[in-house]
Amino acid sequence: MKNEPLSLFAFDVFAPAHLTSGSWRNEGDQGYRYTDLQYWTGIARKLEDAGFDGIFFADNVGYHDVYRGNGDAALRDAAQFPINDPTVLISGMAAVTKHLSFGVTVSATYEPPYLLARKFSSLDHLTGGRVGWNIVTSYSEAAARNLGKEQQVTPLERYDMADEYMDVVYKLWESSFEEDAVVRDAESATYIDPAKVHQINHSGQHFTVPGFHLCEPSPQRTPVLFQAGSSSRGMEFGGKHAEAVFIQSTSVEGAKRTVAKLRQAVSDAGRDPQDVKIVILLTVVVAPTNEEAQAKYQKAVDNAPIDGILARFSGWTGIDMSEYELDVPLRSVGTKAGQSMVDMFSKADPDRDWTPRQIAEFLAVGGTGSTIIGSPETIASELRRWRDEADVDGINLSYTTKPGSWDDFIELALPELRAQGIIAPERNEDQEPVTLREKLFGQKYTLNGHPATAHRATHLSEAAR
Repeated sequence: MKNEPLSLFAFDVFAPAHLTSGSWRNEGDQGYRYTDLQYWTGIARKLEDAGFDGIFFADNVGYHDVYRGNGDAALRDAAQFPINDPTVLISGMAAVTKHLSFGVTVSATYEPPYLLARKFSSLDHLTGGRVGWNIVTSYSEAAARNLGKEQQVTPLERYDMADEYMDVVYKLWESSFEEDAVVRDAESATYIDPAKVHQINHSGQHFTVPGFHLCEPSPQRTPVLFQAGSSSRGMEFGGKHAEAVFIQSTSVEGAKRTVAKLRQAVSDAGRDPQDVKIVILLTVVVAPTNEEAQAKYQKAVDNAPIDGILARFSGWTGIDMSEYELDVPLRSVGTKAGQSMVDMFSKADPDRDWTPRQIAEFLAVGGTGSTIIGSPETIASELRRWRDEADVDGINLSYTTKPGSWDDFIELALPELRAQGIIAPERNEDQEPVTLREKLFGQKYTLNGHPATAHRATHLSEAAR
């Protein structure tokens, strides 16, 4: 049984609305301010003051146009659309905080590894090492079409490309610059010692990258690596590369099974299973009493149009849910898009045969994550159960309305969670900032056994010779 406090991340997207369908319809919702940097810096300060470990930004370079063969329902419900680039938010939010960390999703399918390596080194510098990369391979056919491909490649092909992609970025981050390459020696007119910067000379099946990394070593060198794939190939990839894995589940029991599979995948990759943190997607609806919380939840459900819900799910899975009767069970189907999303409902909960209507009801609030509803005491009891029974290390906290849901959580739930040791105590005002990896693992660089560390070790041994 775990006794350690859970890591606490807020979960959002650089858009008016994220996972809760119709959230923008809630009175007081400020999602419409998503283009206002002052809104985001205010969110950053709020989360920092409350002691959150970080905020995680999902992203999608496509849009949901599978449902009924067009994007109409998604556009009407602001279903993760319109959507801006979250990486540009991070430096602004970092400038007004010292401790808050930032996870951000960027696709390894559409951005060349040479450019992505520069992007995350830049962010790692500007945040003082408070950044992580959520590695995705993209599921959207809309993204594929608009980024120069006739159709999306299969998940297996995407993960094969991603494995080589990771080799490239590890070489750039870990082995191109030696730690003391930047000398700034005015007397010899040398800013960088050329002997301590190395071309990576990568030539593979998918990528050819011969040259130097564009950036000097950042505080973490390799950003903290997040991943969320729960298909068998996704778990294999995560077992090799991930330092933290986001999961979603319809139940504690389902989460427990997923966590066990993930830790086995880490072990199969030759790593310590505890070297990967598991973070669960949850939405918390809290009020002074259970009855008030239930009423608040029901109001959010009432605001969620079923077309907006199914537009999201159709986009995530590649299955046009308008072709299925609402009350006929959805059997497991194969999809090139989000197979893990389909399996979450059709396989992960073997005691239930889900219909589209039941899926929509589940997804209405908080999307694919489970929702916890109740008083502060009820929330604490439930979060303790998720921690202890499902073996998770942290939560990714979604919302029914923003930032109102986080305000309620901070005011009502967080004091009780801290009193019970489920969330860490408030930060000491004198505490020095640390990198995201130091928060999670107590050290600045990737742990022994991680493939990035091997690239660094190889380079150092060559330098010593």
